[in-house]
Amino acid sequence: MLVIDKLNEVKVKVINRSKHAIPQYETISSAGMDVRANIDEPIVLESLERTLIKTGLFIELPHGFECQVRPRSGLALKKGITVLNTPGTIDADYRGEIGVILINLSKERFVIEDGERIAQLVFAKHEQAEFIEVEMLSDTERGAGGFGSTGVK
Repeated sequence: MLVIDKLNEVKVKVINRSKHAIPQYETISSAGMDVRANIDEPIVLESLERTLIKTGLFIELPHGFECQVRPRSGLALKKGITVLNTPGTIDADYRGEIGVILINLSKERFVIEDGERIAQLVFAKHEQAEFIEVEMLSDTERGAGGFGSTGVK
């Protein structure tokens, strides 16, 4: 059930089967909350290697919302660790365990420890679109200009 209070908080049902506290926002204006690895033993991530890290969290989102799984900027900058399918999307009808696909883009091995903050979750409202097949699209100043076409010439 969607409940939005005075701080625009969306209530999300969660089952926590991890050894760690439920994720929370660190500041009142934070967009994302850190999610932790829930693993029995450390996982070594070699350079350019990827792996799925379980979190022990299961959520139920209201219809019209998604949960985005995004990289943590500190891990990306300091260690070269990022979320491979950024942003990952958890749909409102998914009921399985949240997993995070991490990749090591550095030249150094990285050891993921139990409880390590590995990604952040951002909740967002979304719309669904319906395609309407047509023969022509309206003209714009940009037209069919692609990557970099709106930059300084």
